[in-house]
Amino acid sequence: MRRPFHVRVEPLPPWLDRQRFLGDGDWVAHDLANGHLKAEASLERDAAADLAARLRGVGIGGSLIKVEISPPLNRKDLRRANLEEARRYRQGSTGFSHRSARLDDEGRKSLTPEALALELAERARGRRVIDACAGAGGNAIGFARAGCKVLAIEINPGRLAMAKHNAALYGVADQIEFVQGDARELLPKQDADLLFIDPPWGERYNKERVTLSELPPCLELLECSLHLPKRWIKAPPSFDPASLPGCRVEAIFGVGQGDHRRVKFLLLEI
Repeated sequence: MRRPFHVRVEPLPPWLDRQRFLGDGDWVAHDLANGHLKAEASLERDAAADLAARLRGVGIGGSLIKVEISPPLNRKDLRRANLEEARRYRQGSTGFSHRSARLDDEGRKSLTPEALALELAERARGRRVIDACAGAGGNAIGFARAGCKVLAIEINPGRLAMAKHNAALYGVADQIEFVQGDARELLPKQDADLLFIDPPWGERYNKERVTLSELPPCLELLECSLHLPKRWIKAPPSFDPASLPGCRVEAIFGVGQGDHRRVKFLLLEI
């Protein structure tokens, strides 16, 4: 009989769906002094190696996730698991499903996967939405497909042109008002049910911990939109909610074959 491996993972924020994040196993959670949790389980060799590979260098909620496995795995197991994780990473959630959609390099890195944009949009169905950092239009198009009237603001004229093109491909251009400009100057004069902020953090963010001040122009956009009833921010997985007191946090997972257990971003509700 093969001996199982004892696996401990910490720190895990209390708002994280631990079972989905950690995967199969009889996980038992214990409180830590800082309000976070640690989870423990006994796993077979392959499952333990896969978990170690998937969580290597991953930060959630302002802390780097630590995985301890006893007895230690050998290099062969870890090498196999790392190769498998690299394969899974290439099978992530799809950006735009329409092949004629236009994106620049920044857009490819920052685009909300189409299925996730639609998932968020369903929560705002029928509302008036301002997309303050519209980029190539992924979120604005998602909101429009859910029946929302959308004001899409983008400071870069080239990306705004891409957003217009992409909205036409999806047949929702007439539901979106496109405005080229600085949302920090435009927001005080606008009215809506929801402000959506997707700052361009792309792949350059700190994987261990990100604060609100490191996500320009979020702080300024929040300060000039106090008159709006609801505000959402799409933040990196490593965002520290302590830097935005009072926000409600939800981890949004991927839907692709390779990222079903991967946190793609955090949705902050203010």
